[in-house]
Amino acid sequence: MTRLQHYLSKVLAFAVSTAFAHVALAQGAPGAPASSTAKQTAVFAKVGNQVITQDDYATAYNNAARAKFYHGKPPESELASLQREVADQMVTRILLVNEIKRKGLKPNAAEIDQQIQAYEKRYAGSDQWKKNKDKMLPPLVARLEQDDMLAQIEKSVRSEAKVSEDQAKAYFSANPDKFTEPEQLRLSVILIKVDPSSPSAAWAKAGETADALAKRLRTGEDFAALARQYSADDTAKQGGDMGYLHSGMLPAGTQDALAKLKAGEVSNGIRLLEGFTVFRLTDRKEAKKHDYNTVKVRARELAQREQGNLAWAAFIANLKTKTSIQIDESRYLPLAK
Repeated sequence: MTRLQHYLSKVLAFAVSTAFAHVALAQGAPGAPASSTAKQTAVFAKVGNQVITQDDYATAYNNAARAKFYHGKPPESELASLQREVADQMVTRILLVNEIKRKGLKPNAAEIDQQIQAYEKRYAGSDQWKKNKDKMLPPLVARLEQDDMLAQIEKSVRSEAKVSEDQAKAYFSANPDKFTEPEQLRLSVILIKVDPSSPSAAWAKAGETADALAKRLRTGEDFAALARQYSADDTAKQGGDMGYLHSGMLPAGTQDALAKLKAGEVSNGIRLLEGFTVFRLTDRKEAKKHDYNTVKVRARELAQREQGNLAWAAFIANLKTKTSIQIDESRYLPLAK
């Protein structure tokens, strides 16, 4: 399926207003409700006086499952969560579309036209686009217009959440990790590369080479010279210098070994996915927490985002309390305990 087909299938499958677009289902995704080529009339959910059929739900679920899991086989607990997530998204979209109507919102025509022109330009050479353009454009435009108006509502709700200086300071105090520069290590590396499919003997030989290099380095040999001679890493031309890295940038499996090193010390050979490595620690910069005045703009932005999230969640929850919502959960997989 081309990118165009994939996007347009999503557009057609998940357009929710007073009715849903009905698209023929491809091969069923795991955990999907039963479906057939004939349109089902069984009711999956009622949101006020609007109905989501089992077919509507099955289509949306299949699209979401394929996008999230591709062709994998996730555990039932993840499928169960996705079933409920898709249902909640469909219900929420109906509630929000109704709110669009109540508020009498209008889409930004210039913005929609600009997006359509972008599609026209992107797929100008697509025979499928040329052939099916008249059929594809109406649901695409409707979807884009609806998304634009939904974005207007969300932006309005979130912007109403104001953050005072005291709230920004409270957020700063409650989230010190967000305002702390992590520890940084300046490292040099020698990589003895091994193909992952190599036999154990090749791995053992690489490990011996790495340990031998570590011993030579501890006797005073020049790290940069050995890196240029032996290393298969991209940094070899720079004598193995990797610059400053924080813990999140380090290869998995190296953190414990490097934590024990002092500046100037060399590690033993460390096995990684691509081979064995020898590291030298050149410098260690301790983690540094910034004071509030240094990061107050960032603190206010993050506090504003958090308050906006809370305001939006509360807005959705309030819409749900005002409308009767009934969902047939009989085909849901059980949630993990």
